[in-house]
Amino acid sequence: MKANTDFVPFALPSIGVEEEKAVLEVLRSGWLTTGKVARAFEEEFASFVGAKRALAVNSATSGLHLALDALGVGPGTKVAMSPYTFTSDAAVVRQLGGEVVFCDISKDDYNIDPALLDALLSSDGSIRVVVPVHLGGMPCRMAEILEIASRHGVKVVEDSAHGFPLRLPEGAAGTIGDAGFYSFYATKTITTGEGGMVVAHNEAMMKRMEMMRLHGFDRTAWDRYTSKKASWRYDVVEPGYKYNLPDLLAAVGREQLKKADLFLDQRRAIACRYLEAFGGNPAFEMPPMHSAHSWYLFSLRLRKGALSIDRDEFADRLQAAGIGISVHFIPLHTMSYWSNRYSLKPEDFPEAYDKFLRSISLPIWQGMRPAQVDRVIEVVLELAQGVKN
Repeated sequence: MKANTDFVPFALPSIGVEEEKAVLEVLRSGWLTTGKVARAFEEEFASFVGAKRALAVNSATSGLHLALDALGVGPGTKVAMSPYTFTSDAAVVRQLGGEVVFCDISKDDYNIDPALLDALLSSDGSIRVVVPVHLGGMPCRMAEILEIASRHGVKVVEDSAHGFPLRLPEGAAGTIGDAGFYSFYATKTITTGEGGMVVAHNEAMMKRMEMMRLHGFDRTAWDRYTSKKASWRYDVVEPGYKYNLPDLLAAVGREQLKKADLFLDQRRAIACRYLEAFGGNPAFEMPPMHSAHSWYLFSLRLRKGALSIDRDEFADRLQAAGIGISVHFIPLHTMSYWSNRYSLKPEDFPEAYDKFLRSISLPIWQGMRPAQVDRVIEVVLELAQGVKN
């Protein structure tokens, strides 16, 4: 293996002078928290994804929390999702007092299996919401999921944290179900450092989410302090949360949004390089393919029996050689909290567990230099050649 030189990070944000200038303008404006810049970001994002309205929040987790609250998820409410996701999807259900019901992923990809979902909803009529996750940027089979959900009277909240700016015939990812949410975390296709957005078709849902986003106030800080009818008086309508996105971060988001399609093209170009390099190699299985794939992740899978080492050792050696990698995700049903609460074993969801044991996420980010892509390819292939059975 090559020495640990020319380290290739797993992910880096692509920040330019435009973002720096936008932040400076906010800093000099005298208004730093949620105000006119965040409102402009919401309007521009809604237009981009084709939603009537969008609400800027401080994380995708907050967006899901607001959406589930607005749908009435509370003590005892059952919410279905795949175990192949980040813990926040399930955690907010529990924080609202609800219960999580896991459903395995498809053999063809990392997303919830519609056939298994249909069977689950048929066997448990008390499930009220399903949260499909566009894992890694690969779109869920939304037409099937929506038909199944409609037939069973179940609401759909899309986890589009990996999905932006994925577009399907049914609409942009996140706008197809009853509600959807997005992440602008530091590694995402567009970033505000921390932050997110949430959308919903129902205006009553949007109004509740907007109110619950900031302490349950009946008026925003911007309206209280800067409007012509500014007043210190406000009412607390509900015991809300503190989930707003400040103008400082929204300023970055507005500039990133302008580059979203460029960033998508760059990620797709890197994915094409990887597919060409690894596609014919008997050691590997390729990520699931789709024409609308946003390629937030490139999850390379080790083929069973092809190598003399397992995924963990393969990942360790890549890191030792200077390649930043990750694993997405450790299935929730193997985590102590979820396994203990619901008495689950790893083999209870065999597809999720099998793919987890064999998957490695390779660096893929806008701004990667061709030489960095070449280095990833070279190290992966050299390692595989040295440990093949």
